[in-house]
Amino acid sequence: MRRFFALLATLILLAACEPREEPQLMSYGNTDILTLQAKMAMGELDARTLTSYYLDRIEQLDRQGPALNAVIELNPDALAIADTLDQERRNGSVRGLLHGIPVLLKANIDTADKMATSAGSLALQNHYADRDAFIVTSLRAAGAIILGKTNLSEWANFRSNHSSSGWSSLGGQTRNAYDQTRNPCGSSSGSAVAVAAGLVSVAIGTETDGSIVCPASSNGIVGIKPTLGLVSRQGIIPIAHSQDTAGPMGRTVADAAILYSVLMAEDINDTSAPPFPHEKPDVLAAIENASLKGKRIGVWRNYAGANADARVEQILTNSLATLRRQGAVIVDDIQIETQGLRQAEFEVLLYEFKAGLNAYLAKSDATLPDLQTIITYNQQQAGKVMPFFAQETLELAQTKGPLDEQVYLEALHLSKALAQNGIDGAIKAHELDALIAPTGGPAWLTDHVNGDRSSGISSASLAAVAGYPAVTLPAGFIEGLPVGLTFFGAASSDAQLVALAHAYELVSRVRVAPEF
Repeated sequence: MRRFFALLATLILLAACEPREEPQLMSYGNTDILTLQAKMAMGELDARTLTSYYLDRIEQLDRQGPALNAVIELNPDALAIADTLDQERRNGSVRGLLHGIPVLLKANIDTADKMATSAGSLALQNHYADRDAFIVTSLRAAGAIILGKTNLSEWANFRSNHSSSGWSSLGGQTRNAYDQTRNPCGSSSGSAVAVAAGLVSVAIGTETDGSIVCPASSNGIVGIKPTLGLVSRQGIIPIAHSQDTAGPMGRTVADAAILYSVLMAEDINDTSAPPFPHEKPDVLAAIENASLKGKRIGVWRNYAGANADARVEQILTNSLATLRRQGAVIVDDIQIETQGLRQAEFEVLLYEFKAGLNAYLAKSDATLPDLQTIITYNQQQAGKVMPFFAQETLELAQTKGPLDEQVYLEALHLSKALAQNGIDGAIKAHELDALIAPTGGPAWLTDHVNGDRSSGISSASLAAVAGYPAVTLPAGFIEGLPVGLTFFGAASSDAQLVALAHAYELVSRVRVAPEF
């Protein structure tokens, strides 16, 4: 952190040598956090101006114009919070690199304010938390401004097998930042689109299996899925405690890492999480020392949908060439056995969703106290809640018993063994620093009649089920649509993966902002 502040000081000195001009507000849509902090330190910008800029941009691009529909709700107190933080800065107190930086949260994260925690569901449209989620408390303490909440695939895409990603009964359909006829992927669709479109610098998504990395890939941004347990799940509407995690999304690896450094903290009340490591991964220090030279990177070749799209394979080939030019040692054709993984995982998710949601609702004293009541509500409001697809996933989860049933325990053991042994075995056998694979294919056309019709290309499940970290970032474009590359590895290798992704980003320079 000290080195990052030193870099910030250097930026301030460099900026001081330039002629003073009126700030160009339209540039803030693609301005990184360090530059924003430098401008605020020099008095060229303040948190109120920045917050107002983002609110105006949300009105212009999200509500009107291309109508991205990424933001489900705005915080009515955002400007007042910005004023307080500006006064702190004038008094000589700066809390850190997020001081005065607006952040958007996925709408399944509790905030003890005037915004609902809805998961995009009409059934929870009036559900207001009585306390902040653990990560929200950390964000506020770091000086971040909670600007609003983002739309998502309803119930984090765990309502139907025929859903349209990015659609919720409360928020409607979020649209891809690069082509509004295309799907943003889910379930953290609103967070990804908001960052890609410059509605905010950084946002928070959540992932159970692909819900951070897929929308990040489809919208040309960076997404970090942490090692399970490094980020608290307290105060987040759950799917499955054995896989759920929140994570940062940003336009650059550095921006995502700055946000991640605040999110990462031990929460002794997150009792279902693995033990927090003795030494917290220092993602900021890792970025400062990032290098690809001599790093052994394995190429996972039998991911889901491998070789289904020659254009995706060409992007991977180009990425490998970039890595080699920077001195990385490429170990190709890594094969990892995954047969039976997805079936076992789905069984686990059904059991854990019912148990976790019922516990969350009981603890939060929600109007609708359990899963069965929500299913009944949806049936009664079918015209509004289910105009395009049903709730067969919710209904299937309701049939499951307690978490001591043998079917659940066997599925949990099998899925974890396949995923963790697959990654750990490949890393050990080939002495790897990380594995890579394409994150997914280009965004598909949104189709409310047939549901998602993706290419089937995805490398997300292995790290997701294992509870291991993954970092995705832009690797190329297909017909103007972004495609991401994912770095993933062993448990608690988050800092190393972030460093590798940052080093790759510096030399690849792939991302191009969407035009509106």
